[in-house]
Order: sequence, then structure tokens, then C-alpha cells
Amino acid sequence: MRIGLLTDGGFPYAAGESRVWCDRLVRGLAQHEFDLYALSRSARQTAAGLVDLPPHVRQVRTAPLWAPEDDGHTYGRRDRRRFARHYTELAASICAEDAGDAFAEGLYGLAELAREGGGLHAALRSEVAVRALESACRAPGARRSVRGASVLDHLDFADRLERALRPLSLDWYGDDGLAAADLCHATAGGPAALPGLLAKRFFGVPLLVTEYGVQLRAHYLGTGSAADAPSAPVRALLAAFHGRLTAEVYRQAAVITPGNTHARRWQEKCGAERAKLRTVHPGMEARRFTAVGETEGDEDTLVWVGRIEPAKDLIALLHAFAEIRKEEPHARLRIVAAPVRGDDTAPYLAHCRALAAQLFPDEATDPHAIGDNPVSFEEIGGPEAPTLADAYAAGAVVVLSSVVEGFPVSLVEAMFCARATVSTDVGAVVEVIGGTGLVVPPRNPRALADACLALLRDPERRQRLGAAARARALELFTVEQNIAAFHGIYLELLSHAPVRRTETGVPFAHPAEAFLPGTWTGPGRTPSWADGPAPAGAAAGRSHDDA
Repeated sequence: MRIGLLTDGGFPYAAGESRVWCDRLVRGLAQHEFDLYALSRSARQTAAGLVDLPPHVRQVRTAPLWAPEDDGHTYGRRDRRRFARHYTELAASICAEDAGDAFAEGLYGLAELAREGGGLHAALRSEVAVRALESACRAPGARRSVRGASVLDHLDFADRLERALRPLSLDWYGDDGLAAADLCHATAGGPAALPGLLAKRFFGVPLLVTEYGVQLRAHYLGTGSAADAPSAPVRALLAAFHGRLTAEVYRQAAVITPGNTHARRWQEKCGAERAKLRTVHPGMEARRFTAVGETEGDEDTLVWVGRIEPAKDLIALLHAFAEIRKEEPHARLRIVAAPVRGDDTAPYLAHCRALAAQLFPDEATDPHAIGDNPVSFEEIGGPEAPTLADAYAAGAVVVLSSVVEGFPVSLVEAMFCARATVSTDVGAVVEVIGGTGLVVPPRNPRALADACLALLRDPERRQRLGAAARARALELFTVEQNIAAFHGIYLELLSHAPVRRTETGVPFAHPAEAFLPGTWTGPGRTPSWADGPAPAGAAAGRSHDDA
């Protein structure tokens, strides 16, 4: 099978959020061929280069979305009229409360124009585009939030829209590109899935979309707080565009795989059909935590591991620990930070250190001893915690105090280490824990303190919860289960896809499972070629590559 893997700001670049799990997926499915299509989000990411790739990766194509890119194409009179028609449809659908099918018609019309007549860079920034957007914002039935957009707002949105639609103009859609793929796997929604939409539109390639973090939700949460945040009308236009695009991606995808139930609920709210949704938990490396799972940490020590930022609510954790110290004077708290680039977290870290010094003055056991603070701030890679496993091994209870959380990676790592956990009820925490740890409301230091005290005072309960947590993590959150799940989905999608290739003439090029019903065909369903004897030559016409 030949997979076109679509990534956005991650793999196969050396830096990026999706780098690790995509790399594990590609290496774990060595029986398939992969073509990588990567969008880059920054010059730093592009400069970092690519990771070393296994031999079954046939080709890598990259495209920067961060730099201006003028392909030099200008349209003649006929193509300018086509562009104006399709862009007007797209703009009207973005501005209107009810778009109907206009968004898809405008989007695919622009894609076909780019495919036939060259890139859209100049046209999307032209006066024609700005005037079409201005008319759509003032048309009857337009959203109230966009009616007051100024000319500067129109220009700003046109610039941002051009970057989002740049995948329409890429040279990825020829016979040596996505047309040759058996399946497109988009590792994110939004613009990353645009090449998959076009591959399905032009060539009938089935589309699989994986979202471990819902892109539309991230856009809603991040647009207004960014340093270069646009004006209110531009934010409204961007929200409408991304909402329409997300709905179209979900409509065209054959299968959508959220990473947890929290993301799944968001996808349903954004228009995904429930029948298409399959939860596939992220796969994490468990072997490095095996030795820790066989040991017990300091029974008086609480451990927190993660990125230090306001969403983690370390302030509530410190106040909770103050309550714990009143009843358990020997308790200690180790805050272990993951190393990060830049100093954007420095102010919050300084605030936490100052609060810890205020709440817990250095204490000494006798007049001749040096004072010590029961709260320590460390960093993974430092002398106190050389590795991530060492951080979890130091304590008996792992705490998560977040007020906002997606998939709680630190909790899964603690579960691999057979550690009892206390967590706040945010994001996918309850789904991950599944009864193997204590869960309390967020922003409630008293409840957090009570739960920690309950585990610190009961070693047998800690041991039972830790063992159950480890068994659950090994069952649901390993790399092996993640790879097996995607392999089954690949086979299922291929079994339902129409045949688009001719025979290669290579003996045994098509494996036996391509002709037999199995779990990948879905419960209670069998493909048409399994219903009865096929006519002569039919088997050859219905086979698929799966090498």
C-alpha cells in the first residue's frame, strides 16, 4: 500500500509537535510505502532540517507557508473571470450565516483553476479579490460581525487567506504525487488536509484525518491571544473560513480518528458524522519506564512533571501543598519542568518560585543545620532528574493541577511507572485515568490537598492504584496499539476504495488479504467480491497494492 502522509508544522522536520508519533507510525508500518507531504510553519523549522527517514519512505515534498511565495503566474481574461466567479462564491460563503454548498464549489473551483492555469498567489491578493470580499461583507444576510470590516481588514484577511489556501497551488497533484497514492492520511485538520481534499476530488483517493488536538478549537482559542492578533472583523472572517473548511474536511473524510473522547466531542460539534469517528489513543514509548514501574519512590514525596505555564495552575498546587504540610510536616514537592526553548515561561516560573519561598521559608532541623525548602524546582536533564524516568521515580504520588489540558501525557507516563496519581478533571483526564487514580475539580486547592493526603497516608492503596494504572496504560496507550489501530484502518479503507490502477504484472504483487473479508471491512459488512464466486478476471481487476 502507498500512503500519502500529510503533515503541518511537524514530521519529517526535526522540530514540530507531530514529529514523534508520525515517525513511530512510519517506522512501525515498514510493510507499506510512504510519500511525505509536509507544510512548514516557520523559517526556524525549515532550517532545522529533516529527520533521518527509513528506506520505505519513497519521497518527501515540503512547502513553506511562512514566506511570501509569488509563482509569477498571471491569468488571462478568461481565467480572471473564472477566478472572480469562484472567489466570489468562496467569499460569500465565508461572510454569510448559511453557506450551503457555495464554500465547496468556490474552493474546488479555485483548486481546478490553480491546477490548470498555475498558482493563485497574485490573484488572491488582487483588487478583484478585495472587492469581492468587500461586497460579500456588505451583502444582505452577511454576518453582523463582518459588516464593519474596513479596507485594511479586507487586505489583512486576503493575506491570511492566501497563506491558508497556498496548498491549492502546490505541485503535489501529478502522476508522481498524490495521484499515485492508495490513501491520504492527514495528521491534522485545516489547511494540512487541503491536499487530501484535492486528491479525493481529482483522483478519488480516500482520505483519513487524524486530530490529536482539534485544529478548529486551537484556532478559536489562539487567534485573539496572539501577539499579532487581527482585528475583530478579521477574526470573525478567519473563524468562518476555518469553520467551513473543517466541515468540508469532515464531510469528505472516510474516517476521522480523534485521540480522545474530548477531541471527539469537539469534532461532532464541528460537523463530523458520528459513524466516521474512531478513537485512536496516542502511542507512547513504555519501555523506558519499565524499571521505574518495579520500584517505589519516596513515600513522602509528591511529583509534578510538565511545562511550566499558567494553564498548569502551579499556584493552586503550591497552596494545596501548604495545606498538606500542616498535616504531614515531612511531605515534599518536586516540580520538574520539561526543557523548553525561549524564555516565554520565565515570568510565570519566577512568580511560582517567589510564592514557594513565601509559603515555605527554608527550614532547618537544628540550629547547626542548613535550611532547606520542601518545594524544589528542577529541570529534566539536571543533576536531580537526569531523565524523565528519574523524575517519576523520585516520588510516590504524581500530581496534575491543570485548568486546561488536552491529552495528559504526563499522566500516561506516570501510569507506565505504576505511580498513583491525583489529577484535576480537565480535558481527557478522566478518560485516561479510568478509575486508576483520584480526580478532583480544577481550581480547588483544598480538594487537591485532601486527595494527596489520602494517598500519602495509605501505601497499600497507592500500590493497588499504581498497578491498575500501569496495566491500563500498557493496554491502551502504547506505540504498538497505535500502530495496529492505524494498520487496520488502512486496510479497511483500501478494501472499500474503488480500483484506480492497472495490474503490474508482478507475480504475487497483491496479498491474499486483499481478496478476503476481515475485521477491516467493518462489523457485519463484507465487500461485494466476497459474496460469491467472481467471474474470470474479476480478482485481478479488484485487487490493491499492499506491499
